[in-house]
Amino acid sequence: MGTTEPETDHAGGLGELAGDRALLGRTSTAERVADILRTRIAEGYFQPGERLSEDSIGKALGISRNTLRESFRLLTHERLLVHQLNRGVFVRMLAVQDVVDIYRTRQLVECAVVHDLGDPPYALDPLDEAVSGGEQSARELDWKGVSTANIHFHRELVALAGSARTDELMRSVLAELRLAFHVVDDPRRLHQPYLVRNRAILEALRAGDRTGAERLLARYLDDSRAQMVETYAHLVARDDIL
Repeated sequence: MGTTEPETDHAGGLGELAGDRALLGRTSTAERVADILRTRIAEGYFQPGERLSEDSIGKALGISRNTLRESFRLLTHERLLVHQLNRGVFVRMLAVQDVVDIYRTRQLVECAVVHDLGDPPYALDPLDEAVSGGEQSARELDWKGVSTANIHFHRELVALAGSARTDELMRSVLAELRLAFHVVDDPRRLHQPYLVRNRAILEALRAGDRTGAERLLARYLDDSRAQMVETYAHLVARDDIL
């Protein structure tokens, strides 16, 4: 999408990011730095296509250049960043096929988790909190908050499997999906219709209807994929023209 290479100063030298320095604790590791940057990318603090400044981020977090470069390497492996020779490190801009592949992975993992849940009752409090949080954000017209709550819902849904490996996979997949969400022009249109569908899946699980929940989830992901691919393909075509 386009050829610009924005590198914003984020309101005065990344002061907000400097507040994350406390999260590093006494042992400043590349993994912890990657966690911070991953969260900031998912929240849209760093935007798709944006060049990441080693100097600014390193100073804000109080870390060495080598530590930061290792964290960049980890996030590049997760497909959140891309290194361009002689140009630097950028937040990745997804292609339409990336979006298709993300949804294919989600369908395989999320539906399998629900299918294999076993007998009720299920530990649904985190799901309930995510659904309620999304509904509250919608009442406040906070569509970024709705998007975040929706991601939390699907992450907590997968967490029902009790698998650290599956949790890690979905954390990466959903973070990558947020790269596509951040460039959508109308987040309300994208996210609002799925609030009621999240609630329906939750209520099906609460009733012990695992089969019904899986059916609702499969249709949900099919519809979401179709909408997201259409929206994203339009954005790609528009930016190519510009």
